[in-house]
Amino acid sequence: MTETPPSSEAYEARIAALEAKLAALEASVGDATARVEWDWKGWAERYGLILAWIAIILVLGAFKPVQMFAWNSYASMLGSNAMVVVLTLALIIPLTTGDFDLSVASVMGLSSMLIAVLNVKLGYPIGSAILIALLAGAVVGAVNAFFILYFGVFSLIVTLGTGYFVNGLILWVSNSGTIAGVSMDLVRAVILTRFLGIPVGFYYALILTGVIWYVFQFTALGRRMLFVGRGREVARLSGVNVTRVRAGALIASSVMAAFAGVLYTGMRGVADPSSALAFLLPAFAAAFLGSTAIYPGRFNAPGAFLAVFVLSTGVMGLNFLGVDSFVQNLFYGGGLVVAVAISQLIRGRKPMDG
Repeated sequence: MTETPPSSEAYEARIAALEAKLAALEASVGDATARVEWDWKGWAERYGLILAWIAIILVLGAFKPVQMFAWNSYASMLGSNAMVVVLTLALIIPLTTGDFDLSVASVMGLSSMLIAVLNVKLGYPIGSAILIALLAGAVVGAVNAFFILYFGVFSLIVTLGTGYFVNGLILWVSNSGTIAGVSMDLVRAVILTRFLGIPVGFYYALILTGVIWYVFQFTALGRRMLFVGRGREVARLSGVNVTRVRAGALIASSVMAAFAGVLYTGMRGVADPSSALAFLLPAFAAAFLGSTAIYPGRFNAPGAFLAVFVLSTGVMGLNFLGVDSFVQNLFYGGGLVVAVAISQLIRGRKPMDG
């Protein structure tokens, strides 16, 4: 499936025209908002998740004040969920262009296992093992893009199949066993080194959040991704190379999922064949919950970052209360359903692009 792109001058002119129209629309919305004394509804949509986070802390703190109001609890929680933040950011990139990627957790597991096998079993330096793991993520993303874009197969189907295929590879290369003894250099670079009591892995996730926020908000690439997600045919007629944008989003998603695997391995110092799969539901829940905040109605990096820790705080509090482990699944599953419902309401009940 190929497209004949317009000339470079015409392409840039069309993109500039689209950006000018969007800027004019945003300016008109800003003027209308300025004429209103206080937009309570808009403020609540943008920052309601922060208020919900505070409420969760206060409610759970009423039962377990020593644990819920201790800085060490949050320092550990922030560091231990860095890979969930990165995995959620990996999800929102193709979601912005209208594609779902169900293979990200499997890619995270593959990256973790490759690092362990190469470093522990084959003696590769940890830097080389990480680079190979990231390249493997890029390959998986390219395979996803090929089947989705060339054959026109729905992204859910392709990435679900790719995820299962990758899981088989993980079992094969690991011989279905856990591999321990990953280089302490990686462990120190992710979890042992701390700043303000928080493992530095958290700051990697924070920096990546800032980069993606900047790309989405202030670059032509981010605008094109948003145009593609809101209307592929309109974007194509406007001169946007839709195939290239979608392919780049899928590849970037898999590379970031592989980076999440790097952080996951550094946190534990071991790799196992199946534990990464448990993070797919929390990542999806955070991605959709995040789309209801900061920039309501669209997937955004700050909202996703915030949503991960809102959900993690709830789970942490439930653990302090001593609830059974199955309640975590209820919490994340219910959170995903509620987040999708709220996201659809904010979007005006428009169906999501697939």
